[in-house]
Amino acid sequence: MLDIKFIEANVDLVKEAARKKHINFDVDELLKINKQRIEVLQKAEKLRAEQNKASQEIVNIKDASEKQNLLDNMKALKEELSGLEEELKKVTAEWQMLMLHVPNIPDMTVPEGESDADNVEIKVWGDKPQFDFEPKDHVELMTKLGLADFERGVKVHGFRGYFITGDGFRLTMAIWQYAMDFWNSKGYTPILAPAIANRESFLANGYLPQGEDDLFKTQDGQYLAGTAEVPLMGMFGNEVLENLEDSPKKYIGFSFAFRREIGAHAKDVKGLIRVHEFHKWEQVILCEASHETSVKYHEEINRNTEEFIESMKIPYHTVLNCGGDIGQGQVKKYDIELWVPKENKYREISSASYFHDFQTRRGNIKYKAKDGTTKYAHSLNCTAIPTPRILVSLIENYQNADGSITIPEVLRKYMGGQEKISGK
Repeated sequence: MLDIKFIEANVDLVKEAARKKHINFDVDELLKINKQRIEVLQKAEKLRAEQNKASQEIVNIKDASEKQNLLDNMKALKEELSGLEEELKKVTAEWQMLMLHVPNIPDMTVPEGESDADNVEIKVWGDKPQFDFEPKDHVELMTKLGLADFERGVKVHGFRGYFITGDGFRLTMAIWQYAMDFWNSKGYTPILAPAIANRESFLANGYLPQGEDDLFKTQDGQYLAGTAEVPLMGMFGNEVLENLEDSPKKYIGFSFAFRREIGAHAKDVKGLIRVHEFHKWEQVILCEASHETSVKYHEEINRNTEEFIESMKIPYHTVLNCGGDIGQGQVKKYDIELWVPKENKYREISSASYFHDFQTRRGNIKYKAKDGTTKYAHSLNCTAIPTPRILVSLIENYQNADGSITIPEVLRKYMGGQEKISGK
């Protein structure tokens, strides 16, 4: 969230952020409620001061009549204060809910646009395969090679269910092991994160209250995370970190991930494109409160994923997300999209975002700066690689005329030197 003092001093800037992000938010209503909150708070504080003063005076009063008058006044003060506290509780809850919906300020380089259709291509890499045969989609290829069982997946899980089997699972594990080695070489600490987290962690990250419909919820009021970002950020909630300026926290987190995929973006897709349950490596960084530092690490985490994809020689492009496609909390966002031959289009595989202190204010994550002050940290995150989605592009781009799949060279050592997947 943004600081209320910043909002009051930059009303037009916040209104412009809401416009550019296509978020329906009434800044004036927030300021009106905040004014009411302050007025009620000041009245309550004044009454508490009078109550404390009367409590100190009454012990020195000897006259019974005078003491009774003061007791009567104290009773009236208490009743009035009780009413104000209830009013304060109500207006504060309303104010807090509005604060949770304030959009972060997008970077000036974020382009105008309403949806992902308006994102701006900034990079194209790799040669799209030119097949001398009619290419198949990943569903047909994986089914024939025994890499997945979609029919039984639906029988067990329901819509979007799947089993990854045989060499499909070995290939998946090879990608996981390679990701571990790749990001370890970049200086990122690997961490296995829980997929179940409390409501506070989701609120801190900005997934609640707006995104509740896309989350699976337990009977105990907890939620299933769609990314390791949620538990990794929650790990440091309400803490003051040390030495963040010299040693930013860099994690490569692995977790199971869950999304209901109920939006329009999930329509008309099949196979492994958008599933309810998947696995994801996620880059998360906490660094000093510096715009320049955030920009530097934003480029770094996005480039890490680009390099990972390039090493497997899968064609992709990178887009700069427009205002309507970066969400409430992001300052700026890149998407990497992999080429899917059968669909003749690119599909998203990774998103890289930075937030300044938007998330850390919500989660109360601070650090002790060298100048002796305590500041809110800056946060960033980026998908390292999701499975099984990457199998869609990998398998379709590496397919052969006989229906076999060539294994990318960088993954072969994790599969015992196997070069091809040829059958069940």
